[in-house]
Amino acid sequence: MLRIIHSLPQGFMDAAAVDLCSVVPGPSLIHLSGRRPEPLFVSVLLHGNETTGLATVQRLLKKYRDQELPRALSLFVGNVEAARQGVRRLAGQPDFNRIWSGGDSAEQIMAQQVLHEMQKRQVFACVDIHNNTGLNPHYAIISHLDYRHFQIATLFGRTVVYATTPVTTCNYAFAGTCPAVTLESGLPGQTQGEDHVFEYLEACMRLTKMPGSPVAAHDMDLFHTVATVKIPERLSFSFTDPDAAIRLIPDIDRLNFCEVAAGTLLAELRPGSGAYLEVWDENGNDAQERYFTQADDQVRTACAVMPSMLTMREDIIRMDCLCYLMERMDWQQHMRV
Repeated sequence: MLRIIHSLPQGFMDAAAVDLCSVVPGPSLIHLSGRRPEPLFVSVLLHGNETTGLATVQRLLKKYRDQELPRALSLFVGNVEAARQGVRRLAGQPDFNRIWSGGDSAEQIMAQQVLHEMQKRQVFACVDIHNNTGLNPHYAIISHLDYRHFQIATLFGRTVVYATTPVTTCNYAFAGTCPAVTLESGLPGQTQGEDHVFEYLEACMRLTKMPGSPVAAHDMDLFHTVATVKIPERLSFSFTDPDAAIRLIPDIDRLNFCEVAAGTLLAELRPGSGAYLEVWDENGNDAQERYFTQADDQVRTACAVMPSMLTMREDIIRMDCLCYLMERMDWQQHMRV
């Protein structure tokens, strides 16, 4: 399933995401040499409709078309079949960012091949580039608390999210081998997001080593993902349909990265439907009562929380989740323990 290529395929630099399957017909790992041999690993199109990663890598490669890259680059191009249709994943496909913890499927075996290949090459760092579909700031996600991960994350910006679930992500898989980060770069196709990621990749390529010293307190706002909120598969939901079992509030994505007070309305429930929102903590335990109250056919926050990844896209909610819940984390105190 995995193609390993040692030169850039013809037409790669100019292909749009929807046309990329004619250049690389399946998941591909492209190794390009550079002045420093330990490669920067960059993954793009793990979700087929998140195109900023591809656009920025193409821009980087065009800049160095006639000169040596500052560092070797290993580029993993993921779900080109979904990209052709402009969707996150095709029906019947696994999520390409949920296949990295091992398993027997073709996609899981492929992910382990990528990881082992990069370990053999002494990978310098892992950068997994994503977009999202709601109103979110640009931010970086890490799965390990140490200064190397802090440094690679704050190179993107001061907003950093520490998340240990799901353990099936590319970021989590690589974090045991090298500093690893997921970039959330806003909506796809936005110039601001592409410029930001391009500048970040350039900075990573020019690093001679990964700093291991402490970051300054004022350089990072760290948030800890403490729970995942999902809509049960058997329940209908909508933003507008009054007959849906769960009717989410309009413009719910305006709550992303806002410290939402206890008692904030999130959804109204159809009377007699038995509807509810699932909430799972980091250990997979039911945490519904800790974070939400349910009375008078309404779901409200039970405590102050900060949501992320809320979106108005019903298809994305169904494929993934409604949102994550975060709490501000005193990382300096953690590092002193």
